[in-house]
Amino acid sequence: MQSILSLLADPGAWAALATLIVMEVVLGVDNLVFVSILSNRLPPEQQTKARRIGIGLALIMRLALLATISWLVGLTAPVIDLGLHGPLVDGHPAFETAFSLRDLILLGGGLFLIWKATKEIHHNMDGDEAEQGEGAKSGLSFGSAIAQIIALDIVFSIDSILTAVGMTGELPIMIAAVVIAVGLMLIAADPLARFISKNPTVVMLALGFLLMIGAVLIADAFGVHIPKGYIYAAMAFSGGVEALNMSARKRKKRH
Repeated sequence: MQSILSLLADPGAWAALATLIVMEVVLGVDNLVFVSILSNRLPPEQQTKARRIGIGLALIMRLALLATISWLVGLTAPVIDLGLHGPLVDGHPAFETAFSLRDLILLGGGLFLIWKATKEIHHNMDGDEAEQGEGAKSGLSFGSAIAQIIALDIVFSIDSILTAVGMTGELPIMIAAVVIAVGLMLIAADPLARFISKNPTVVMLALGFLLMIGAVLIADAFGVHIPKGYIYAAMAFSGGVEALNMSARKRKKRH
């Protein structure tokens, strides 16, 4: 209790909390987009329930990982080494094949994300317009949607918590930041899902983002670390271009 009170009186702790909340929200965008796209495939009466369960499970996983920080940090120790190394770049191998448990989880998550995004792109390209107009619900059960959300929740939760551990060593700050960030995700989930559902071109853009994120996860598993700022800058630029396209289409309809 005394340590918590001392943190409340420390301006540096508040600054760390604010920074960590922003980072957690940004990292949670990937998770939220995936949940929104997947839940929109379900019947209308199940969509909100699926989003709440998915985001609620994300919170539970993040808090569970925070409760086992020592085990989580141990995930970065190599468990498999294939003995392969890429050409040297600036004196360092271009890629590594010494995989830790974290690397294997990221690799599996990246492959799953690329497979799922590709499948959703095919579904949007091949599905008939009437079915898509109703939300393209066929072919996905509630249980299947939740299982896929859980699989990606695990990947995104590990990435999120490792980022939190790297930014601050205070457990109360990490817990507060995670709870606030997931709460914001919960508030934004329904509006984002409705926006994606009403704008088919945004669906394709979001699926393109998921493909890119999957490739980044695979690269990270091989020791090729791409700065997150580049990824989110590209996403923001693409989103800005799409916003201009949507505005132009609305103007044409009015005229």
